[in-house]
Amino acid sequence: MGHTARVSAVVWIAALSLVSWLWLLLCQGFFWRTDVRLPPAPRDPVDWPDVCVVVPARDEAAVLPESLPSLLAQEYPGRAEVFLVDDGSTDGTGDLARALAGRLGGLPLTVASPGEPPAGWTGKLWAVRHGIALAGAREPEFLLLTDADIAHAPDSLRRLVASARAGGYDLVSQMARLRVESLWERLVVPAFVYFFAQLYPFRRIGRRGARTAAAAGGCVLLRTEAARGARIPDAIRQAVIDDVALARAVKGAGGHIWLGLAEHVDSVRPYPRLHDLWRMVARSAYAQLRHSPLLLAGTVMGLALVYLVPPLALVAGIALGSVPVGVLGAGAWAVMTATYAPMLRYYRLPLWTAPLLPFTAFLYLLMTVDSAVRHYRGRGAAWKGRTYARPQAVPGEEEPLCEK
Repeated sequence: MGHTARVSAVVWIAALSLVSWLWLLLCQGFFWRTDVRLPPAPRDPVDWPDVCVVVPARDEAAVLPESLPSLLAQEYPGRAEVFLVDDGSTDGTGDLARALAGRLGGLPLTVASPGEPPAGWTGKLWAVRHGIALAGAREPEFLLLTDADIAHAPDSLRRLVASARAGGYDLVSQMARLRVESLWERLVVPAFVYFFAQLYPFRRIGRRGARTAAAAGGCVLLRTEAARGARIPDAIRQAVIDDVALARAVKGAGGHIWLGLAEHVDSVRPYPRLHDLWRMVARSAYAQLRHSPLLLAGTVMGLALVYLVPPLALVAGIALGSVPVGVLGAGAWAVMTATYAPMLRYYRLPLWTAPLLPFTAFLYLLMTVDSAVRHYRGRGAAWKGRTYARPQAVPGEEEPLCEK
Protein backbone atom coordinates (compact mmCIF):
# COMPACT_ATOMS: atom_id res chain seq x y z
CA MET A 1 0.00 0.00 0.00
CA GLY A 2 2.84 2.39 0.92
CA HIS A 3 4.63 1.70 -2.38
CA THR A 4 1.43 2.38 -4.33
CA ALA A 5 0.88 5.67 -2.49
CA ARG A 6 4.43 6.79 -3.24
CA VAL A 7 4.05 5.95 -6.92
CA SER A 8 0.71 7.77 -7.02
CA ALA A 9 2.28 10.89 -5.50
CA VAL A 10 5.12 10.82 -8.03
CA VAL A 11 2.58 10.42 -10.86
CA TRP A 12 0.72 13.53 -9.74
CA ILE A 13 3.92 15.57 -9.42
CA ALA A 14 5.11 14.45 -12.88
CA ALA A 15 1.67 15.21 -14.34
CA LEU A 16 1.73 18.71 -12.81
CA SER A 17 5.15 19.31 -14.36
CA LEU A 18 3.91 18.25 -17.79
CA VAL A 19 0.80 20.46 -17.47
CA SER A 20 3.07 23.37 -16.49
CA TRP A 21 5.13 22.87 -19.64
CA LEU A 22 2.05 22.67 -21.85
CA TRP A 23 0.84 25.93 -20.31
CA LEU A 24 4.22 27.58 -20.90
CA LEU A 25 4.26 26.30 -24.46
CA LEU A 26 0.84 27.70 -25.36
CA CYS A 27 0.01 30.49 -22.90
CA GLN A 28 3.21 32.41 -22.14
CA GLY A 29 3.33 34.59 -25.20
CA PHE A 30 5.19 32.04 -27.31
CA PHE A 31 8.31 33.09 -25.38
CA TRP A 32 10.34 30.26 -26.90
CA ARG A 33 10.22 31.67 -30.43
CA THR A 34 13.25 33.70 -31.49
CA ASP A 35 11.78 35.49 -34.50
CA VAL A 36 11.04 38.77 -32.71
CA ARG A 37 13.61 40.94 -34.46
CA LEU A 38 13.90 44.66 -35.15
CA PRO A 39 10.88 45.64 -37.28
CA PRO A 40 12.07 46.78 -40.72
CA ALA A 41 11.04 50.29 -41.73
CA PRO A 42 9.16 50.42 -45.04
CA ARG A 43 11.07 53.57 -45.94
CA ASP A 44 13.74 55.82 -44.47
CA PRO A 45 12.65 58.98 -42.64
CA VAL A 46 12.47 62.07 -44.81
CA ASP A 47 14.50 63.94 -42.20
CA TRP A 48 16.82 62.00 -39.91
CA PRO A 49 16.47 63.18 -36.29
CA ASP A 50 19.37 64.16 -34.06
CA VAL A 51 20.59 61.40 -31.74
CA CYS A 52 22.87 61.46 -28.72
CA VAL A 53 24.53 58.22 -27.62
CA VAL A 54 25.08 57.88 -23.85
CA VAL A 55 27.62 55.27 -22.68
CA PRO A 56 28.07 54.78 -18.91
CA ALA A 57 31.48 53.19 -18.31
CA ARG A 58 33.26 52.02 -15.18
CA ASP A 59 36.60 50.22 -15.53
CA GLU A 60 35.94 49.20 -19.13
CA ALA A 61 39.43 49.58 -20.61
CA ALA A 62 39.57 45.87 -21.43
CA VAL A 63 36.52 45.93 -23.74
CA LEU A 64 36.47 49.54 -24.97
CA PRO A 65 38.82 48.95 -27.93
CA GLU A 66 36.25 46.49 -29.34
CA SER A 67 33.07 48.43 -28.56
CA LEU A 68 33.73 52.18 -28.81
CA PRO A 69 35.10 52.12 -32.39
CA SER A 70 31.80 50.56 -33.52
CA LEU A 71 29.88 53.53 -32.13
CA LEU A 72 32.24 56.12 -33.58
CA ALA A 73 31.93 54.43 -37.00
CA GLN A 74 28.13 54.56 -37.17
CA GLU A 75 26.87 55.34 -40.67
CA TYR A 76 24.05 57.64 -39.65
CA PRO A 77 22.61 60.17 -42.12
CA GLY A 78 21.60 62.66 -39.42
CA ARG A 79 23.54 64.35 -36.66
CA ALA A 80 24.79 62.01 -33.93
CA GLU A 81 27.18 62.47 -31.04
CA VAL A 82 28.61 60.12 -28.39
CA PHE A 83 28.85 60.95 -24.67
CA LEU A 84 30.94 58.50 -22.66
CA VAL A 85 30.45 59.03 -18.93
CA ASP A 86 33.41 57.73 -16.94
CA ASP A 87 31.91 56.47 -13.68
CA GLY A 88 34.93 56.68 -11.39
CA SER A 89 37.14 54.29 -13.37
CA THR A 90 40.58 53.39 -12.04
CA ASP A 91 41.90 51.70 -15.21
CA GLY A 92 42.16 54.72 -17.51
CA THR A 93 38.81 54.20 -19.28
CA GLY A 94 38.31 57.91 -19.98
CA ASP A 95 41.81 58.48 -21.35
CA LEU A 96 41.55 55.38 -23.52
CA ALA A 97 38.25 56.58 -24.96
CA ARG A 98 39.79 59.96 -25.87
CA ALA A 99 42.79 58.23 -27.46
CA LEU A 100 40.56 55.93 -29.54
CA ALA A 101 38.46 58.86 -30.77
CA GLY A 102 41.56 60.87 -31.62
CA ARG A 103 43.03 58.00 -33.62
CA LEU A 104 39.88 56.72 -35.33
CA GLY A 105 37.74 59.82 -35.82
CA GLY A 106 34.10 59.30 -36.68
CA LEU A 107 31.24 60.64 -34.57
CA PRO A 108 32.13 63.42 -32.11
CA LEU A 109 32.98 62.07 -28.66
CA THR A 110 32.68 63.82 -25.30
CA VAL A 111 34.16 62.15 -22.22
CA ALA A 112 32.92 63.37 -18.85
CA SER A 113 32.78 62.22 -15.24
CA PRO A 114 30.03 63.09 -12.75
CA GLY A 115 31.94 61.98 -9.64
CA GLU A 116 30.69 59.51 -7.07
CA PRO A 117 26.92 58.93 -7.00
CA PRO A 118 25.02 60.49 -4.09
CA ALA A 119 23.03 58.39 -1.66
CA GLY A 120 19.99 56.82 -3.28
CA TRP A 121 21.56 56.40 -6.73
CA THR A 122 23.23 53.42 -8.36
CA GLY A 123 26.47 54.31 -10.12
CA LYS A 124 25.25 53.42 -13.60
CA LEU A 125 22.07 55.48 -13.38
CA TRP A 126 23.98 58.45 -11.93
CA ALA A 127 26.27 58.26 -14.96
CA VAL A 128 23.27 57.96 -17.30
CA ARG A 129 21.71 61.02 -15.67
CA HIS A 130 24.88 63.01 -16.28
CA GLY A 131 25.06 61.86 -19.90
CA ILE A 132 21.43 62.75 -20.58
CA ALA A 133 21.99 66.18 -19.04
CA LEU A 134 24.97 66.79 -21.35
CA ALA A 135 22.97 65.58 -24.34
CA GLY A 136 20.11 67.90 -23.43
CA ALA A 137 22.04 70.90 -24.73
CA ARG A 138 21.85 69.37 -28.24
CA GLU A 139 18.07 68.85 -27.95
CA PRO A 140 18.14 65.43 -29.67
CA GLU A 141 14.93 63.65 -30.59
CA PHE A 142 16.39 60.31 -29.49
CA LEU A 143 18.87 59.01 -26.93
CA LEU A 144 20.72 55.75 -27.47
CA LEU A 145 21.62 54.26 -24.09
CA THR A 146 24.20 51.54 -24.65
CA ASP A 147 26.68 49.76 -22.41
CA ALA A 148 30.44 50.03 -22.82
CA ASP A 149 30.74 46.34 -23.69
CA ILE A 150 28.34 46.45 -26.64
CA ALA A 151 29.58 46.49 -30.24
CA HIS A 152 27.21 47.79 -32.93
CA ALA A 153 27.16 47.05 -36.65
CA PRO A 154 27.77 50.20 -38.77
CA ASP A 155 24.05 50.53 -39.61
CA SER A 156 22.78 49.81 -36.07
CA LEU A 157 21.80 53.37 -35.15
CA ARG A 158 20.25 53.97 -38.55
CA ARG A 159 18.07 50.84 -38.28
CA LEU A 160 17.03 51.60 -34.70
CA VAL A 161 15.90 55.14 -35.55
CA ALA A 162 14.12 54.08 -38.73
CA SER A 163 12.21 51.38 -36.84
CA ALA A 164 11.28 53.72 -34.01
CA ARG A 165 10.02 56.38 -36.40
CA ALA A 166 8.10 53.90 -38.58
CA GLY A 167 6.49 52.06 -35.66
CA GLY A 168 5.80 55.11 -33.53
CA TYR A 169 7.84 53.64 -30.67
CA ASP A 170 9.05 55.66 -27.70
CA LEU A 171 11.53 52.95 -26.74
CA VAL A 172 13.18 50.37 -28.96
CA SER A 173 15.52 47.88 -27.32
CA GLN A 174 17.55 44.98 -28.65
CA MET A 175 18.91 42.20 -26.49
CA ALA A 176 22.52 42.01 -27.59
CA ARG A 177 23.86 38.63 -28.60
CA LEU A 178 26.06 37.60 -25.68
CA ARG A 179 29.40 35.85 -26.08
CA VAL A 180 29.29 32.03 -26.13
CA GLU A 181 32.90 30.94 -26.59
CA SER A 182 33.87 29.23 -23.32
CA LEU A 183 32.28 26.01 -22.09
CA TRP A 184 30.40 27.77 -19.30
CA GLU A 185 29.21 30.55 -21.62
CA ARG A 186 27.76 27.95 -23.97
CA LEU A 187 26.00 26.22 -21.11
CA VAL A 188 24.68 29.23 -19.16
CA VAL A 189 24.27 32.22 -21.51
CA PRO A 190 21.54 30.95 -23.88
CA ALA A 191 19.56 29.80 -20.85
CA PHE A 192 19.86 33.31 -19.37
CA VAL A 193 18.18 34.81 -22.43
CA TYR A 194 15.64 31.96 -22.54
CA PHE A 195 14.63 32.54 -18.90
CA PHE A 196 14.42 36.30 -19.49
CA ALA A 197 12.08 35.77 -22.44
CA GLN A 198 10.01 33.39 -20.34
CA LEU A 199 9.55 36.08 -17.69
CA TYR A 200 9.00 38.89 -20.22
CA PRO A 201 7.62 37.47 -23.48
CA PHE A 202 8.77 39.80 -26.25
CA ARG A 203 5.46 39.64 -28.13
CA ARG A 204 3.57 41.05 -25.16
CA ILE A 205 6.04 43.86 -24.58
CA GLY A 206 5.40 45.45 -27.97
CA ARG A 207 1.62 45.20 -27.69
CA ARG A 208 -0.28 48.31 -26.69
CA GLY A 209 -2.42 47.67 -23.64
CA ALA A 210 -0.38 44.71 -22.39
CA ARG A 211 1.19 45.29 -18.99
CA THR A 212 4.39 43.34 -19.69
CA ALA A 213 7.34 45.72 -19.97
CA ALA A 214 11.08 45.10 -20.22
CA ALA A 215 14.15 46.29 -22.05
CA ALA A 216 17.74 45.11 -22.49
CA GLY A 217 20.06 47.71 -21.01
CA GLY A 218 22.82 47.13 -23.53
CA CYS A 219 20.88 48.76 -26.36
CA VAL A 220 17.97 51.12 -25.69
CA LEU A 221 16.86 53.80 -28.13
CA LEU A 222 14.69 56.19 -26.14
CA ARG A 223 12.67 59.16 -27.36
CA THR A 224 13.84 62.20 -25.36
CA GLU A 225 10.29 63.42 -24.84
CA ALA A 226 9.32 60.02 -23.42
CA ALA A 227 12.32 60.11 -21.08
CA ARG A 228 11.17 63.46 -19.72
CA GLY A 229 7.59 62.25 -19.36
CA ALA A 230 8.68 59.18 -17.42
CA ARG A 231 11.26 61.13 -15.36
CA ILE A 232 14.16 58.99 -16.55
CA PRO A 233 16.46 58.24 -14.85
CA ASP A 234 15.40 60.00 -11.62
CA ALA A 235 12.28 57.84 -11.22
CA ILE A 236 14.36 54.64 -11.22
CA ARG A 237 17.53 55.95 -9.57
CA GLN A 238 17.84 53.04 -7.09
CA ALA A 239 16.89 50.22 -9.45
CA VAL A 240 19.51 47.49 -9.80
CA ILE A 241 17.57 45.89 -12.67
CA ASP A 242 17.52 49.27 -14.37
CA ASP A 243 16.56 48.15 -17.87
CA VAL A 244 13.28 46.55 -16.76
CA ALA A 245 12.57 49.50 -14.48
CA LEU A 246 13.22 51.89 -17.37
CA ALA A 247 10.81 50.09 -19.67
CA ARG A 248 8.11 49.94 -17.01
CA ALA A 249 8.45 53.65 -16.30
CA VAL A 250 8.15 54.55 -19.99
CA LYS A 251 5.22 52.20 -20.58
CA GLY A 252 3.56 53.36 -17.37
CA ALA A 253 3.72 56.92 -18.66
CA GLY A 254 1.86 55.86 -21.82
CA GLY A 255 4.86 55.12 -24.03
CA HIS A 256 4.90 52.50 -26.78
CA ILE A 257 7.87 50.14 -26.36
CA TRP A 258 9.45 47.22 -28.22
CA LEU A 259 12.04 44.59 -27.31
CA GLY A 260 13.51 41.83 -29.43
CA LEU A 261 16.63 39.82 -30.14
CA ALA A 262 19.51 41.53 -31.92
CA GLU A 263 21.16 40.45 -35.13
CA HIS A 264 24.05 42.90 -35.33
CA VAL A 265 24.45 44.12 -31.74
CA ASP A 266 26.90 42.00 -29.75
CA SER A 267 28.34 41.93 -26.26
CA VAL A 268 32.12 41.64 -26.25
CA ARG A 269 32.43 41.05 -22.51
CA PRO A 270 33.88 37.58 -21.76
CA TYR A 271 32.56 35.36 -18.98
CA PRO A 272 35.10 32.53 -19.24
CA ARG A 273 34.51 30.99 -15.79
CA LEU A 274 31.40 29.82 -13.99
CA HIS A 275 32.31 32.27 -11.21
CA ASP A 276 31.97 35.21 -13.60
CA LEU A 277 28.52 34.13 -14.77
CA TRP A 278 27.46 33.26 -11.23
CA ARG A 279 28.33 36.76 -10.03
CA MET A 280 26.44 38.34 -12.94
CA VAL A 281 23.23 36.49 -12.06
CA ALA A 282 23.52 36.52 -8.27
CA ARG A 283 24.00 40.29 -8.01
CA SER A 284 20.41 41.01 -9.07
CA ALA A 285 18.38 37.79 -8.83
CA TYR A 286 16.99 38.51 -5.37
CA ALA A 287 16.20 42.11 -6.33
CA GLN A 288 14.06 40.65 -9.13
CA LEU A 289 12.12 38.84 -6.38
CA ARG A 290 11.67 42.13 -4.48
CA HIS A 291 13.75 40.72 -1.61
CA SER A 292 10.78 38.60 -0.58
CA PRO A 293 11.43 35.26 1.21
CA LEU A 294 8.01 34.06 0.07
CA LEU A 295 8.78 34.83 -3.58
CA LEU A 296 12.17 33.15 -3.16
CA ALA A 297 10.55 29.99 -1.80
CA GLY A 298 7.98 30.01 -4.58
CA THR A 299 10.67 30.50 -7.21
CA VAL A 300 12.77 27.63 -5.89
CA MET A 301 9.76 25.31 -5.83
CA GLY A 302 8.68 26.48 -9.28
CA LEU A 303 12.12 25.90 -10.79
CA ALA A 304 12.25 22.47 -9.21
CA LEU A 305 8.80 21.51 -10.47
CA VAL A 306 9.28 22.80 -14.00
CA TYR A 307 12.92 21.99 -14.70
CA LEU A 308 14.08 19.30 -12.27
CA VAL A 309 11.04 17.07 -11.97
CA PRO A 310 10.96 15.92 -15.65
CA PRO A 311 14.35 14.14 -15.72
CA LEU A 312 13.91 12.93 -12.13
CA ALA A 313 10.46 11.54 -12.97
CA LEU A 314 11.88 9.70 -15.96
CA VAL A 315 14.57 8.11 -13.78
CA ALA A 316 12.02 7.37 -11.05
CA GLY A 317 9.67 5.77 -13.56
CA ILE A 318 12.43 3.41 -14.68
CA ALA A 319 13.52 2.67 -11.11
CA LEU A 320 9.98 2.09 -9.83
CA GLY A 321 8.83 0.24 -12.90
CA SER A 322 6.05 2.81 -13.36
CA VAL A 323 5.23 3.49 -17.01
CA PRO A 324 2.96 6.52 -16.26
CA VAL A 325 5.68 8.25 -14.23
CA GLY A 326 8.30 7.62 -16.91
CA VAL A 327 6.03 8.74 -19.76
CA LEU A 328 4.96 11.93 -17.96
CA GLY A 329 8.58 12.80 -17.11
CA ALA A 330 9.77 12.09 -20.63
CA GLY A 331 6.91 14.13 -22.09
CA ALA A 332 7.68 17.17 -19.94
CA TRP A 333 11.40 16.90 -20.69
CA ALA A 334 10.64 16.65 -24.41
CA VAL A 335 8.51 19.82 -24.38
CA MET A 336 11.21 21.63 -22.40
CA THR A 337 13.89 20.54 -24.85
CA ALA A 338 11.80 21.55 -27.87
CA THR A 339 11.19 25.06 -26.49
CA TYR A 340 14.90 25.55 -25.77
CA ALA A 341 16.11 24.44 -29.20
CA PRO A 342 15.27 27.75 -31.01
CA MET A 343 17.45 29.69 -28.55
CA LEU A 344 20.37 27.34 -29.14
CA ARG A 345 19.86 27.75 -32.89
CA TYR A 346 19.91 31.55 -32.45
CA TYR A 347 23.25 31.22 -30.65
CA ARG A 348 24.52 28.78 -33.30
CA LEU A 349 25.08 26.04 -30.73
CA PRO A 350 24.49 22.30 -31.25
CA LEU A 351 20.92 21.21 -30.60
CA TRP A 352 22.04 18.05 -28.80
CA THR A 353 22.81 20.23 -25.77
CA ALA A 354 19.13 21.20 -25.34
CA PRO A 355 18.37 18.28 -22.96
CA LEU A 356 21.00 19.71 -20.58
CA LEU A 357 18.68 22.59 -19.65
CA PRO A 358 17.62 20.98 -16.31
CA PHE A 359 21.25 21.04 -15.16
CA THR A 360 21.59 24.70 -16.14
CA ALA A 361 18.31 25.51 -14.40
CA PHE A 362 19.66 23.87 -11.24
CA LEU A 363 22.67 26.20 -11.42
CA TYR A 364 20.31 29.19 -11.73
CA LEU A 365 18.36 27.93 -8.72
CA LEU A 366 21.58 27.88 -6.69
CA MET A 367 22.53 31.36 -7.99
CA THR A 368 19.15 32.72 -6.90
CA VAL A 369 19.50 31.28 -3.41
CA ASP A 370 23.04 32.66 -3.21
CA SER A 371 21.73 36.08 -4.23
CA ALA A 372 19.38 36.02 -1.23
CA VAL A 373 22.19 34.89 1.08
CA ARG A 374 24.40 37.75 -0.12
CA HIS A 375 21.56 40.20 0.49
CA TYR A 376 21.01 39.11 4.09
CA ARG A 377 24.74 39.20 4.75
CA GLY A 378 24.69 42.88 3.76
CA ARG A 379 26.60 42.48 0.51
CA GLY A 380 23.56 42.99 -1.69
CA ALA A 381 24.24 43.78 -5.33
CA ALA A 382 28.01 44.08 -5.59
CA TRP A 383 29.51 45.26 -8.87
CA LYS A 384 32.94 46.69 -9.70
CA GLY A 385 33.83 47.81 -6.22
CA ARG A 386 30.41 49.10 -5.21
CA THR A 387 27.89 47.33 -3.02
CA TYR A 388 24.21 48.23 -2.83
CA ALA A 389 23.17 46.50 0.38
CA ARG A 390 19.45 47.07 0.05
CA PRO A 391 18.80 48.15 -3.54
CA GLN A 392 15.31 49.03 -4.67
CA ALA A 393 13.64 46.15 -6.47
CA VAL A 394 11.75 46.57 -9.66
CA PRO A 395 8.04 46.79 -8.87
CA GLY A 396 6.29 43.60 -9.87
CA GLU A 397 3.13 43.26 -11.85
CA GLU A 398 0.83 40.29 -12.12
CA GLU A 399 0.47 39.00 -15.65
CA PRO A 400 -2.65 37.55 -17.25
CA LEU A 401 -2.62 33.76 -17.13
CA CYS A 402 -2.99 33.20 -20.84
CA GLU A 403 -2.05 36.16 -23.02
CA LYS A 404 -0.55 35.44 -26.43
